[in-house]
Amino acid sequence: MSKKMADAELLSSLDDFTSRENWEKFFTVRGGGDQPFEWYVEWPSLRDPLLSVLHTLDADSLQILVPGCGNSQISEFLYDAGFRHVTNIDFSKVVVSDMLRRHVRERPEMKWRVMDMTDMQFADGYFDVVLDKGGLDALMEPKHGQKLGSKYLSEVKRVLRSGGKYICLTLAESHVLGLLFSKFRFGWKINLHAIPHKLSNNPSFQTFMVVVTKESSCILNPIVLSFEQSSLDSNETQARGLLQVLEIENKIRNECSSGVDILYSFEDLQLGIKGDLKELSPGRRIQLTLGEQGDSLFSYKAVLLDSPQQSYPFAYHCGVFLVPKTRAHEWLFSSEEGQWAVVESSKAARLIMVFLDARHTHASMDDIQKDLSPLVKNLAPGKPDSGAQFPFMMANDGVKQRNIIQQITSTMTGPIIVEDVIYENGDSDGSGPIPLKDLVFRRLTFERSLGLVQSEALLVRQECTEKSPGEMAWKKTISSKSRKKGSRRKSDSRTSSIDESRENQKVDHNYLASAYHSGIISGFTLVASKLENLASSGRTVKTVVIGLGAGLLPMFLRRCMPFSYIEVVELDPMILDLAKDHFGFIEDEKLKVHIADGIRFVRNAANDSTASKITANDQNDDYSSCKGNLPFPNGSGANSLTEGEKSTQFDILIIDADSSDVSSGLTCPPADFMEESFLLCVKESLSKEGLFVINLVSRSPAIRETVVSRMQTVFSRLFCLELEGEVNEVLFALPMEVCIGEDGLSEAAVQLEKLLNFAHNERGPNILETAKKINCLK
Repeated sequence: MSKKMADAELLSSLDDFTSRENWEKFFTVRGGGDQPFEWYVEWPSLRDPLLSVLHTLDADSLQILVPGCGNSQISEFLYDAGFRHVTNIDFSKVVVSDMLRRHVRERPEMKWRVMDMTDMQFADGYFDVVLDKGGLDALMEPKHGQKLGSKYLSEVKRVLRSGGKYICLTLAESHVLGLLFSKFRFGWKINLHAIPHKLSNNPSFQTFMVVVTKESSCILNPIVLSFEQSSLDSNETQARGLLQVLEIENKIRNECSSGVDILYSFEDLQLGIKGDLKELSPGRRIQLTLGEQGDSLFSYKAVLLDSPQQSYPFAYHCGVFLVPKTRAHEWLFSSEEGQWAVVESSKAARLIMVFLDARHTHASMDDIQKDLSPLVKNLAPGKPDSGAQFPFMMANDGVKQRNIIQQITSTMTGPIIVEDVIYENGDSDGSGPIPLKDLVFRRLTFERSLGLVQSEALLVRQECTEKSPGEMAWKKTISSKSRKKGSRRKSDSRTSSIDESRENQKVDHNYLASAYHSGIISGFTLVASKLENLASSGRTVKTVVIGLGAGLLPMFLRRCMPFSYIEVVELDPMILDLAKDHFGFIEDEKLKVHIADGIRFVRNAANDSTASKITANDQNDDYSSCKGNLPFPNGSGANSLTEGEKSTQFDILIIDADSSDVSSGLTCPPADFMEESFLLCVKESLSKEGLFVINLVSRSPAIRETVVSRMQTVFSRLFCLELEGEVNEVLFALPMEVCIGEDGLSEAAVQLEKLLNFAHNERGPNILETAKKINCLK
């Protein structure tokens, strides 16, 4: 058997090239330095391209490191070529002892040390050159992934001084180059050379020499080929893989240079690419990856954000905000503007937002926090041992206990959840006849927008709904439950549980759990005089609600405004079923639901209104002959209006629908409802003194400004009601010019309170107080 064949057979027995025990056995069986073994390419083929790179440096003082040296002759050839300061390391004691014995007399200045190349014991910036002859390739075992290779390259970057070179001899497999290129992006220059392989031990593969130069600047350079692609003397698979990786990497580098938002590695940031991380830089935002150095269980995508406002006192010097996979697509977390909103609410001078994904599905929050802690600690401003508080936060809804009633998937809305919950009691003193721990709320939630509760109702024992107002004074102890998920309150599951027997519980339709629903009712103050005129003359107030939800607002309107005729337009028939099954929603002669498209419904009504030329003064009091004129599609599953009805104009039109695109920044309503063409249809569909109401949910000031601007363009008067502690804002628009001053609003609020029929005054909206918060925008 030839020497090469014997080497190949022995090498194949290694199995794992990262195993110290395997290499000790290999060098013991094969012999010491008297029988050198070369990886990939021998000195005659390597000499000219290698020396051409090294001769650009000062040979007399050049400090060269050869990691994973084995018993290759490359070090002695370099020494004999005039490079005296060569340090060789290998984790095999057998081969280091043999090589030291062989060279100690003839090459006394050359050093040999037993050392793991992934954990070197050298000072930072000690070497001018790191010469790697197949070491990186050996570390990139499939079963280890990038872990060992990443650790090794991190050490290479650390021990090289500025201007130094990492010279890597490799077969240039795609997974190896992919790691190498990504680890040396910022502050490095890369040249790729092809080495002739006529004397190679592996003639079917071309050997490549990657030369990486450490620069003092953080400029991102494209990778340069020092050969013509047509001259490659390698097999087709190898050449194709190399060129594909090269194309992908240069594309990334080009995007980085053009200002595209990209992911940085922690090592890139340590080089100062985005400034000194130990100093706060107001408004700095960096996307980065954590945990790729191999010291953690997982890797993470993260965003580092330094608060734009550094003047006011912060609750935390640095905080971590965990974003679960199910919410990562929401505008609040996926957009830059939304992320700054989270920074503001977190009260942290620096916030590190960490995105969890499928890799973290089966890990507990304790495991994730333990894994993340050392990673994010390195990103905290100031000294690492300052002892500053370092909290972990997470999007939460403040629920102490929950009981899922039904989970169902709609083809239109997606997964839907109906659940009973008990909230934490931290926002009240717990006084009142009914303890807060006994309050159970039923919620409707769409999985597509888990950050927002669609509908929420108070559950009470059936006999409680008939109690006198005095007995229900406990209402004052409840805070508004227009719940927006995202608070950072901790959950405690040790307290009381939800009653599993719900036979005696039902939804209380006399109480509005959502603050914005109460705000909508209070906004009727703007048309109180018209409502009173219609009611006192026996005429009907025609009200349309776009978006059913759990049907809580229409049911409340039905009870407190018996002089109204209410129509609800809902796109998804499954929502209607859930409202009836779990929230006590009931249709009757004055409350109808139409399964239809809300935009089409309003546009058809506007067209009918224009065609008939009916004004508010001509409208009939019994809403009597408009069947056939209203845009209710046949076969929609909705009931039609009674015979003889006539007018198609609305006195009140409420848009309370959510958007299916939660990444847009406009959660409610869908963006199509805010187009100027639709707003003009709304204006045309309203009676002369009608009222248009929108439940607006957007954390983006820019989007809110756009919505307001469009409504100001279309409507004569525009008002807004901002709800304290809530993400919802209610907009009210009037199609005609009406003079309403502050005193007029107060008088109208009193007028409205007398007009509405609240079953228990203590449980109805505080119209007078809320009306005082309505601001005029136009």
